[in-house]
Amino acid sequence: MKLFVTYFGAAALAAASLAAHGQTAKPDLAKGAAQYGQVCVACHAADGNSTTPVNPKLAQQHPEYLVKQLHEFKTGKRENAVMVGFASMLSDDDMRNISHWLASQKGKLGSAVNKDLVTLGERIYRGGIPDRQVAACAGCHSPNGAGIPAQYPRLSGQHADYTASQLVAFRDGVRKNSTQMTMVAAKMNDREIKAVSDYIAGLR
Repeated sequence: MKLFVTYFGAAALAAASLAAHGQTAKPDLAKGAAQYGQVCVACHAADGNSTTPVNPKLAQQHPEYLVKQLHEFKTGKRENAVMVGFASMLSDDDMRNISHWLASQKGKLGSAVNKDLVTLGERIYRGGIPDRQVAACAGCHSPNGAGIPAQYPRLSGQHADYTASQLVAFRDGVRKNSTQMTMVAAKMNDREIKAVSDYIAGLR
């Protein structure tokens, strides 16, 4: 029993120490910028505002969300053949430095382009799809798409193609790292996904 208590106490102390390190360690933005330039810039652009619609804009994203995604790419919880390779190269400090540097970059505005679907997209984003119990996106990601730090990502200005691809991935069980989003996307059809993704691109 004494051995168990000693082991349990040591494990708890180690966990507390790790949590404290994560909370108190100050990110190094200079290192983050340098590491970003070596590992991420080719796909996500020099300032984190990807110009390629299939690659997400990362500028001004909440750093806690970015760190979580990088960890989940690295562990395989979020599957992506390209990102697992890059994430595997990064230490916890690297992830924190890069994520905080990206959060310091200004996100560039986007725009909705599908006039035929903008009304539907706005209705879903702001009011959900009540008859299928689909919650309004604004409830978690805020009315202007800014998200909620450490909980829900910023969506404002994100490429419509990328947002749509992620909703389809959640719906089809390809992306498995958010039960909440899987449940939401499972109840949406292609037209609704396209509409709300296009609307999100124009949020500001």
